[in-house]
Amino acid sequence: MHQYGVHDVEKLLGLPRSTIRALIAAGFVSPARGPRNALLFSFQDLIVLRTAQALATANVPHRRITRSLKELRRHLPDEMPLSGLRIGAVADRVVVSEGGRHWQAETGQYLLAFDGDPVEGSLSVIDRTQAPAALDDNWFDQAVAFERNDTEAAVRAYEQAIQADPGHLDARINLGRLLHESGKLARAEQVYRDAINASGADPLLLFNLGVLLEDMDRKSEAVMAYEAAVRADPDLADGHYNLAQLFVQLEKPQDALRHMSQYRRLVGGRK
Repeated sequence: MHQYGVHDVEKLLGLPRSTIRALIAAGFVSPARGPRNALLFSFQDLIVLRTAQALATANVPHRRITRSLKELRRHLPDEMPLSGLRIGAVADRVVVSEGGRHWQAETGQYLLAFDGDPVEGSLSVIDRTQAPAALDDNWFDQAVAFERNDTEAAVRAYEQAIQADPGHLDARINLGRLLHESGKLARAEQVYRDAINASGADPLLLFNLGVLLEDMDRKSEAVMAYEAAVRADPDLADGHYNLAQLFVQLEKPQDALRHMSQYRRLVGGRK
């Protein structure tokens, strides 16, 4: 089952990190933890997160949202269906449209018809695995579509996106991550360094650079990258966590304690 990081959730759903954290704290989702304690979300988590936000915006009562999302999760597939999904608020009900089928989330009861509107709190989920020819003529969108099945094609598409727009920070971040995951560490570092020169101190960019430097066993440089990341975003919980772990390894217990305290404060005591 495919899993998504916090940055993936931000880009796919258009939710700011603060909203994602608030929805986690409210108990709507319980993401898994990956390497270096990074949050990992399932496809179902993505749907639940976006639906919770949309229904709250539509003024659906909190108790009904909670009950509906619990049932919604039971009925959702593990992966994106080819027909796509559409989820929304119709009066005070949560309704799901999948292909030609329409059903009420709370009960699983099928409905005869459903017509949602994003402005009124509905959610459309687009299948990002379709062939690039079906997507907009945009290198970044093509790269995102390629990521699951063709890493090299995704790398080339991100490179084209950067060439077309040197200020495209998301393309640079995604390209660096893909190169890192592919074991091309030196090339990934160069991508991140170029991105910093082009776009400045973006917290996610600096965090990813820190993870890369850790994997290259360059701990002191990783500390510098993480520290720059949390300066740019003091609420970057994963940055504080990674700093705490690094300072333990570097035998700096006071610094480790300080960042672990910050991490625990930000996640509300959750481990």
